[in-house]
Amino acid sequence: MKIALIVSDPEILDGTPVFAGTRVPVKNLTDCLEAGDSISVFLDDFPSVSRGQVIAFLEQARAQVTSAALAHT
Repeated sequence: MKIALIVSDPEILDGTPVFAGTRVPVKNLTDCLEAGDSISVFLDDFPSVSRGQVIAFLEQARAQVTSAALAHT
């Protein structure tokens, strides 16, 4: 059984996608990385998110982008 990595629940931040088991929006990670900050800086700012969750999210995003790119070739 696959465990949810990202959840969206109307009872948590009005349904904003967050890392499972936290109230940390995924957008906070992408904003942090876009600003040039490291994963370590993000984890220091949001200690309820694990490094494993961040890596799994990035791996899933890479897989989706890669598969979408292959589908268009």
